[in-house]
Amino acid sequence: MPLPIFSSRLQCSSSSSSSSRSSFLRPKPRIDPSLTLIPGLSNDVARLILSFVPYPHISRLKSTCKSWYAFLSSKTLISLRHSRDNSNINNLSHLLCIFPQDPSISPPFLFDPVTLSWRSLPLMPCNPHVYGLCNFVAVALGPYVYVLGGSAFDTRSYPLDVPLPTSSVFRYSFVKSVWERLSPMMSPRGSFACAALPGSSDRIIVAGGGSRHTLFGAAGSRMSSVEIYDVEKDEWREMVELPRFRAGCLGFLVGNEKEKEEDREFWVMGGYGGSRTVSGILPVDEYYKDAAVMDLRVDGGEKWRIVGDMWGEEVRPKLGKIVAVDCGKPVFFMLDKDWILRYEVGLNRWRKESSVPKKAHYDKPVGFVALNGELHVMILLDGYNLMDTRHTRQQRKAGSLMIHMYDPKKKTWRSVVSKPPFNHQLDFRTTVMCTIRL
Repeated sequence: MPLPIFSSRLQCSSSSSSSSRSSFLRPKPRIDPSLTLIPGLSNDVARLILSFVPYPHISRLKSTCKSWYAFLSSKTLISLRHSRDNSNINNLSHLLCIFPQDPSISPPFLFDPVTLSWRSLPLMPCNPHVYGLCNFVAVALGPYVYVLGGSAFDTRSYPLDVPLPTSSVFRYSFVKSVWERLSPMMSPRGSFACAALPGSSDRIIVAGGGSRHTLFGAAGSRMSSVEIYDVEKDEWREMVELPRFRAGCLGFLVGNEKEKEEDREFWVMGGYGGSRTVSGILPVDEYYKDAAVMDLRVDGGEKWRIVGDMWGEEVRPKLGKIVAVDCGKPVFFMLDKDWILRYEVGLNRWRKESSVPKKAHYDKPVGFVALNGELHVMILLDGYNLMDTRHTRQQRKAGSLMIHMYDPKKKTWRSVVSKPPFNHQLDFRTTVMCTIRL
């Protein structure tokens, strides 16, 4: 019968193939991926190597293997980068955190000016009753970015077209990769001065502010209250108020809190406190020409002093975009149209330092920020100026970002062009930016 013969042959072939397969697929010793990061290297050396990877590229490397994902998502990475930086090895990346719109509806981005790389961050927790958050302040302290206050529209309030100040505080942890809701400020505010005070007990100080519409000036509230936040305790407490109402102002910390010998001062520059009308119809803000300084030393008593008129006749009284650069000690620079001005402490005046090498071909606001000891002037170029008109509408709409970098020590300029990942035009009038080292 053919059936037994076929079955016997099939049985013999199957048994032979199974035996050959079993001899070919011999069991091999399995290596737990969590035991090693890079084969042939100890984990200490492998962690050190991976810690030098630019931070915006870390998210791409997490999918390499389980051990890399575990290490690159752990607290060890951030602590190792900071410990290497403290040992005089510059291992921290100087990054720019950009909030193009309301962070609850549009994700913020990290930008590395060295590698010209971008990385998106998760959306901030959303409140279904609040929308259009603007005039908030973002500040970095350690491996965290804090989003404080701002003005927003609330569907539960009347009238609906008037923005209200908010006291909410959020923090994004780069260690946990999550947003956290913190204790709110005691007074709701937007467009206020803010500075981070690193040290044995990290703190954040806020001063002044109010609420106003982003595009329509000379409207809204002003305030003079000052508060300080203790990061460890998650508590706010009141401080001595500003000498007068001040909103739309900027805040800077002068001095090092870790060194008791140095004076620590909180500077509040510019801003507006009142308004006047042009032709009895159009309201216009009255801008201050002075600054208020608080002594933050233990024996200073948290007292305010007024620094007189800082704006000369050749400088517009309206506060331009001001940043502070660490040139051995903090030095203030202001962008006024296409001029870079330096603040001379002894003369109490703004002096012309340099001019932007290339002006914008159209009247649009520009970004101005201090990053890694350099001044960055950011100009958004329209897509049709650099690309062929046959490109898609979305590509033309995104445009390109021209960045002019000025070194105050060498007094030299250099420029780079980057393609931002936004699918809309970036408006620097409403964009909020802060710097962080990771």
